[in-house]
Amino acid sequence: MSKSTLDDLKNRRSIRAYKPDQIKDEELDAILEAGTWAPTGMGSQGALIVAVQNKETIAAIEKLNAAVLNNPAAKPFYGAPTVLNIFVDTSKSTPIENGNLVIGNILNAAYAVGVGSCYIYRAKEVFSSADGKALAGKWGVPDTYTAVGHVILGYAAESPAPKPRKQGYVIKIK
Repeated sequence: MSKSTLDDLKNRRSIRAYKPDQIKDEELDAILEAGTWAPTGMGSQGALIVAVQNKETIAAIEKLNAAVLNNPAAKPFYGAPTVLNIFVDTSKSTPIENGNLVIGNILNAAYAVGVGSCYIYRAKEVFSSADGKALAGKWGVPDTYTAVGHVILGYAAESPAPKPRKQGYVIKIK
């Protein structure tokens, strides 16, 4: 593993404040490509990433996410100009794990190309709602897929400090 990869893994932080500028297409493409290279159970590649940069569509998804929180005034996407919605084929082996590996690759790739990111939960509930199902259907997401998570992307308007690593995180048996 290269030193820069280790540095990226150690320095990436969840970003919850974004500049309004949209990320560049080449950055988005690199991030999406990294997601497609995530390991998956039995090599199934059973994930699907729907990238949304349309403000009205992002606002609609964010409103559904806030409803899951029972807080209609919430802004769970923190002003990010891009939202990735990760779905997985439930007929494949280890679907939720596969989706989370895709998300992990996306988060780390975003940092590597200078884009802030944050994993936002509640996508399963969002896309289980009638409005969420309608959106997923409009995008061509097959019925055998379920949502795992959202990843918000944009240029960071903050630089959060890392939390210290807890004691006893690793146990070595030799």
